[in-house]
Amino acid sequence: MPHTSVAIVQAEVAPDLDAALESTFALARSAAEGGARLVVFPETWIPGYPAWLDLSRDAALWDHAPVKRVYRRIAENSVVVDGPSGRRLREIAREVGATLVVGVSERVDRGAGRGTLYNTLLTLGPDGALLNHHRKLVPTYTERLVWGGGDADGLAAVDTPAGRVGGLVCWEHWMPLARQALHECGEDVHVAVWPTAHEMHQVASRHYAFEGRCYVLAAGALMRASALPAELEVHAERVQGPGQWVLRGGSAIIGPDGRYVREPVYDEPAIIHAELDLGRCREEAMTLDVGGHYHRAELFDFGVRRDRRGRPA
Repeated sequence: MPHTSVAIVQAEVAPDLDAALESTFALARSAAEGGARLVVFPETWIPGYPAWLDLSRDAALWDHAPVKRVYRRIAENSVVVDGPSGRRLREIAREVGATLVVGVSERVDRGAGRGTLYNTLLTLGPDGALLNHHRKLVPTYTERLVWGGGDADGLAAVDTPAGRVGGLVCWEHWMPLARQALHECGEDVHVAVWPTAHEMHQVASRHYAFEGRCYVLAAGALMRASALPAELEVHAERVQGPGQWVLRGGSAIIGPDGRYVREPVYDEPAIIHAELDLGRCREEAMTLDVGGHYHRAELFDFGVRRDRRGRPA
């Protein structure tokens, strides 16, 4: 089995779509120049995770003009996969010559889902091809004010020059059936994207690596309080000043035995590199293989409905 070089980009989110695309190109190029064949960005890297949902006093107020303006800004700066922003991401992957996995807020501009936003994970090949398009199945708690529920069309792993790669978004790592769907795809590398990878997110990421006998790239973002929407009042007990980190990163790389290959990095920008021996996935499967000899397929039936709901026309 081959070795592969990977990197997680942990950086502060950009203020708008154009700046985010420029930042994605610069950071992906830097990671690729450092040898990475797979470069990973965190949950809704573009245009940034809506941390205000948990930090604002106004988030759930009905028909509240400031919140509606913030939502509009998210929508206007979200990625349209088959539009100019989606094409630019494919160009970036091709220009840097690496497989990219990028968390985005996705906007659907036509077809049955017009207007809906999704919490989406895109996998782009080094030739610019869109290899996978996964929408988070269930937005978590206050996230439902922003994003619609996804589907299982992209609940899969795909072959890339960096190995067989799959991914889940945040609390999908506590959905046993979503995990099993990917385990049965035979991942070499699993991308676990989070807004910030705090202790319980580390637990979930390490558990996934142990259960799936694969490497896990846990990716978290950085955001200061100064990046929160100015028109919303924040909880003073949660936000003490503009320089406070409200998203702290925590990106880490975990081996198929559940142990860290690279320890979590908090409160600072970083491009976290590692050289992975994919043969270790086979070694660790000797004791546990939940998609194989530990599955007992003769006792349990499991299937996934992979149709795409609201697919653009």
